[in-house]
Amino acid sequence: MKYTYTLPVSYQEVDTTRHWRLYNLENRLLQTAGDVADRLGFGIKQLLPYGYTWILSRMDIEMQELPVHGEVVTIETWIERNAHMLSTRNYRFYKGSGTDGEVIGRVKSVWAVLDLKTRQAVNAFDLPMFADCVDGEELSLPRLPRMMPLSDVPTAFTSRVVYSDLDYNGHCNSCKYLEHMLNVHRPGFMNEPVPLRLSIQYSREIKEGDDYAIRFSDTGDSCRWQILNGEGEISASARLINLKTLSNDEMS
Repeated sequence: MKYTYTLPVSYQEVDTTRHWRLYNLENRLLQTAGDVADRLGFGIKQLLPYGYTWILSRMDIEMQELPVHGEVVTIETWIERNAHMLSTRNYRFYKGSGTDGEVIGRVKSVWAVLDLKTRQAVNAFDLPMFADCVDGEELSLPRLPRMMPLSDVPTAFTSRVVYSDLDYNGHCNSCKYLEHMLNVHRPGFMNEPVPLRLSIQYSREIKEGDDYAIRFSDTGDSCRWQILNGEGEISASARLINLKTLSNDEMS
């Protein structure tokens, strides 16, 4: 069961090069996931009576090019599987209206259902609302080396979670993590869009009033970030890689 959404890249979503900002692209993906979940009967509004909500655990985005202001793209999305307390939702980006155009991007995302009382993930996929929602098509993205802690990198930025960072679930919005990371340093190779891979993993919540720090590393061909909560625990990690410089040996 697949769903498609066609949309223009708006003026408010691009950077100084006129290309889609990565956190605005991620926001479109989250909007699409939420809309499909609502239509199928297991969106946040349907989960709240159970005391549950959705949280994003991981997202891997591979783009062959980044659309510019005014271009039209189509997002195709489907659920690959629901298993072991995790739901895998995939996406493809097509140029133009419909799915007949060139594929310019692929995305694999992993979600969990959160118990709002315990703030722990729960297995809710035996609820009737989840019956017959899995498409089953796998999306193969090359595995990259594991993101290790940046323990030897000094803190590049410190701040506090504020009102504009918060989402419906009362914690820092997934896209805000990425926005804050990119604001620490804007990678130079983003000035000339190239095939890229962005991986972002969410580990712990940060909420309004929480302090956080960002560590950052730039090797020229790749960038890495980690957001630490007030206790020094990793809340989110991300890696941005220029795929033109990534050898086959670095993919496993």
